[in-house]
Amino acid sequence: MSLNAESTAFRSALEVIRAVEPRVADAIRAELADQRESLKLIASENYASPATLLAMGNWFSDKYAEGTIGRRFYAGCQNVDTVEALAAEHARELFGAAHAYVQPHSGIDANLVAFWAILADRVESPALKKAQVRQVNDLTEADWFALRRELGNQRMLGMSLDAGGHLTHGFRPNISGKMFDQRSYGTDPATGLVDYDKVAEAAREFKPLILVAGYSAYPRKINFRIMREIADSVGATFMVDMAHFAGLVAGKVFTGDFDPVPHAHIVTTTTHKSLRGPRGGLVLCQPELADQVDRGCPMVLGGPLPHVMAAKAVALAEARRPDFPDYAQRIVDNAQALADGLLRRGAKLVTGGTDNHLVLIDVSGYGLTGRQAEQALLDSGIVTNRNAVPQDPNGAWYTSGIRIGTPALTTRGLGAAQMDETAELIHTVLSQTRSGANPDGTPSKAKYVLDAAVADRVSKQASDLLAGFPLYPAVDLG
Repeated sequence: MSLNAESTAFRSALEVIRAVEPRVADAIRAELADQRESLKLIASENYASPATLLAMGNWFSDKYAEGTIGRRFYAGCQNVDTVEALAAEHARELFGAAHAYVQPHSGIDANLVAFWAILADRVESPALKKAQVRQVNDLTEADWFALRRELGNQRMLGMSLDAGGHLTHGFRPNISGKMFDQRSYGTDPATGLVDYDKVAEAAREFKPLILVAGYSAYPRKINFRIMREIADSVGATFMVDMAHFAGLVAGKVFTGDFDPVPHAHIVTTTTHKSLRGPRGGLVLCQPELADQVDRGCPMVLGGPLPHVMAAKAVALAEARRPDFPDYAQRIVDNAQALADGLLRRGAKLVTGGTDNHLVLIDVSGYGLTGRQAEQALLDSGIVTNRNAVPQDPNGAWYTSGIRIGTPALTTRGLGAAQMDETAELIHTVLSQTRSGANPDGTPSKAKYVLDAAVADRVSKQASDLLAGFPLYPAVDLG
């Protein structure tokens, strides 16, 4: 029997790898097997297409390409120019953006590019003007001292980590928390929702240079029109990090006031997650920030990764196909069905439901920490990640929450009926898990007790559920 193109490609690649380091080939095969057999509910993960995966394994990996299209610091980059231009074109058309920069290696890199682009565009100082007109090597130590004072200690207002914001929105251990004099806005304690009046009040009091919207664990929409009005009222640059919900924007599920691109000065995103592309980042911006954004390399980034830009071009082209909006809508439909199934079984959800791709379970109702729940679910074939909930008493390491999302299972074809079954499996595990104790008998935030028979039974049920929705059905590794 002849093999299809996908099977031939991946089998051949593994044979070549195996000839050099068989343990790597084995790990690649094992990863595919694990992903095929597990209920992947991590909200930030998805499954890239075979075309996107294959676009990363080629000779573009061998190229240095610092600079931008047509203005490289290395010769021989004409083919890199082609794929970067294609990726940027697809991004602009997909999101309706004026400018797209596709070089960032990750979402954090994209945010750093955005931060420094805003600083360079907004901050006026003699030292900065010198830096703009003179070679860096010509700046004196006094110039650098003045420049650091001017660029540092600017103010940024973003969503707090426990309310659902991201660590790059000013969390202290991250570089963003060291670059900026930062303040956070949270959510209403009673509803878990963003209180726009409180955000406006904080902005008037704090007067930030940058107002950041976006989230990694907030299960509702954000009104970007209102957020832009708040930013304008205090003269702030409005930045949106849409890494988690970019696929919902691309698929026209989030439109009008809930589409950040028409409202923000600058938008950052990853290209995986709900967008279903390769691991990488992307910056969209208004024309006035384009020149600064295009200086991301070498300002913040190392050399661009041309093979990943090629994969971004493929994935963005896929997202422009007519079937992508249907996929994006099914992500939300599935998340809401999953939330409904959990609520019916007595689970406590942050905000009481979801408007997007993710659900945040407060597992304290089960008498567990997030770390205990995460591991118990993993033992049972359900892959999730622990996450803080608003005003979390267990902090960011142990947490009181479990974040789950539907982009990956939606890619596999699961629908509302399967989401209800998934809710039953999650509830079964959490309700059958007990908090454990340390060797000295004190309560543990990490140890837990789950009957192995329950874990085995749920794993088998999860496997049976997935059997009707094969992952990469066109790929047969033999």
